[in-house]
Amino acid sequence: MAAALITGATGGLGRVLAFEHVRHGGDVILVDCHAAKLQALSAELRRAAPGQQVELVVVDFTAAGAAQQVFAAVQAVGWPVDYLINNAGFGGGGAFVTRSAARDPAMVQVNTAVPMALLKLFLPGMVARGHGRILNVAFAAAWFPGPEQATYFTTKAYLAALGNALWYELKPLGIRVTTFLPGPIETGFAQAGQLTQTRLFAPGTGVAPQIVARVGYAGMMRGKRQVIVGMAWWMRWAGQGYP
Repeated sequence: MAAALITGATGGLGRVLAFEHVRHGGDVILVDCHAAKLQALSAELRRAAPGQQVELVVVDFTAAGAAQQVFAAVQAVGWPVDYLINNAGFGGGGAFVTRSAARDPAMVQVNTAVPMALLKLFLPGMVARGHGRILNVAFAAAWFPGPEQATYFTTKAYLAALGNALWYELKPLGIRVTTFLPGPIETGFAQAGQLTQTRLFAPGTGVAPQIVARVGYAGMMRGKRQVIVGMAWWMRWAGQGYP
């Protein structure tokens, strides 16, 4: 199995997706801004799957030219990327008018501009080889209004819309783009975004990342257009919030 490039690799979902890929016999290129965590994850993966190769790319996706930096690093390694997993992203709550004028543009950069740039950079190689799999990690409630999380919901709606369109565009070329729509996951995402006090991300409402990763990865491998996990939660939340 060929190499998978996974962004946000040290986060709860990203690291489990990395283990999922090596478990299926693939090599991984792990991308994240936390060098020490990347090194630790690399050591874990090598112990779990000694026959698989692991490459690391340390990059800050809020910086200009970050996607190009990743592409250049992969070119230097010389691996073709046949699996692109756009997992990096962050959220944050609060009224739109009072949120930081710098924080929201950074969220748009990481959650939408970087995945789009990586697609632009890596898709030509997939098209030339006639095969490829892409997993864009969006959010199950992306199609709903997101008061107090307006920018986050907007970025995930963009990623979902982009992925759905590209599935139709790229299917005839042998490439499948899967839009992954999980509900809340039991990772550090809500804590990092200070969202644990919201009903949406209250502790105990999430699904285990191992389950989420397995479902998303399997959907990508099957070439599904959309994969939703945590559907019961998603329907319950939507019904309560938007009658």
